[in-house]
Amino acid sequence: MAKNRSLLGEFWGFLMERKAWWLAPIIILLVIVGALIIFSQSSALSPFIYALF
Repeated sequence: MAKNRSLLGEFWGFLMERKAWWLAPIIILLVIVGALIIFSQSSALSPFIYALF
């Protein structure tokens, strides 16, 4: 049976095995933009975050 690993563990294993390091900045950027979108919807800082875009 395969080991149960987290999503981060699976991603790290994929990067180590396939040497696909160019994917890491793309994934990190997508996570940051997603977090900005989620936090800006109900925050008092919304006008300032929207000014960035």
